[in-house]
Amino acid sequence: MYPNLSYLLHDLIGTDPDNWTSIFQTFGLFMALAFLSAAWNLYSELRRKEKQGIFTFTPQKVIIGEPVKPIDIVINGLIGFLVGFKLLYIVQNFDVVKNDMPGTVFSTTGSAVGGIVGLLLFAGYKYWEQNSEKLEKPIEKVVKIWPSDRTGDITVVAAITGLLGAKIFALIETPKQFFADPIGELFSGSGLAIYGGLIGGAIGVISYIKWKKISVPHFADAVAPGLILSYGVGRMGCQLSGDGDWGIPVKTADYDYSEAPGWLSWAPDWVWSSTYPHNVNMDGVKIADYAWQYNTQLAEPVFATPIWEIAASFAIFGILWAIRKKITIPGVLFCIYLIFNGIERYWIEGYRVNDRYDWLPFSWTQAELIAVMLMILGVVLGFFLWRKNKTIAAE
Repeated sequence: MYPNLSYLLHDLIGTDPDNWTSIFQTFGLFMALAFLSAAWNLYSELRRKEKQGIFTFTPQKVIIGEPVKPIDIVINGLIGFLVGFKLLYIVQNFDVVKNDMPGTVFSTTGSAVGGIVGLLLFAGYKYWEQNSEKLEKPIEKVVKIWPSDRTGDITVVAAITGLLGAKIFALIETPKQFFADPIGELFSGSGLAIYGGLIGGAIGVISYIKWKKISVPHFADAVAPGLILSYGVGRMGCQLSGDGDWGIPVKTADYDYSEAPGWLSWAPDWVWSSTYPHNVNMDGVKIADYAWQYNTQLAEPVFATPIWEIAASFAIFGILWAIRKKITIPGVLFCIYLIFNGIERYWIEGYRVNDRYDWLPFSWTQAELIAVMLMILGVVLGFFLWRKNKTIAAE
């Protein structure tokens, strides 16, 4: 496994894993790639629909050469404070924080001096920028803003609300840990629930596009392939970093998979079984004669479920991408995505390590319950949209 970039470089060119590149966490890098892949897909689909005339532009007034806006100075100053607050602390304590960069970034620790310097620099630059562009008589223009022009804003909204939702759902999944240390758990860099991210991101993005008067059904179809693509990319980060999203042990008192399950009999061992050496969670037992930080591996091999989800996600993406031009009823492609997503997650939960709730039907996990709800929603909403379209066509 490669908990951070330094471990990958060690395998490739033999560098010491305990160097400055260790601040680049593998999971974080793949999370960024996941958002970028979703943004690329969304942009290309929005552009395609714009050329078809499905989406149109909205006129927007812009004023060039306005006087300095105090609110812009304040916002930039706050951003500068956060950057300086963390950056100076990281520089001053690099040997300590490099081993837990996400935990440091999401914690409340930092440097007040760095925060003040960052505030002054960012606020000062914004003041200089706006003041240098100020005109004696501001000019008002009307520009055309297409939905694809908002891809960057949509991605930022999805990232913020998605991470917030993922954190909230992760805390719900582990209530004992949360109530034992609410502040520590809330600001820790670990613990994210993928369905929480999906729901949180959906709420944030739908609110944004409704505000910008973009058709929700058409937008949902445009974003559907990218959602499952980004999920697969994110799972690549889970597998390579060994973040704990692996499966149950391949050998227990109830079953013994000494060899690959029948449906994976063709596959090499690493496809279905792994001990996740050097996993980022440092779970398991110590690896003998290994001096660097991430020196553990699982005592028993477990199912390599992230690999299965990567394959399933890319397969679903291929299907959605292939049929996207053939589905003419707005919103139906997204319903198909919901059904596939639910089926995939419900299936994988049978092999994964997760807390089961006895008060839920069949002692489901949180993910299994949400997966079933997504499948039902996809079927019901898809049928409703199909009937509605049929009724309109008959009139």
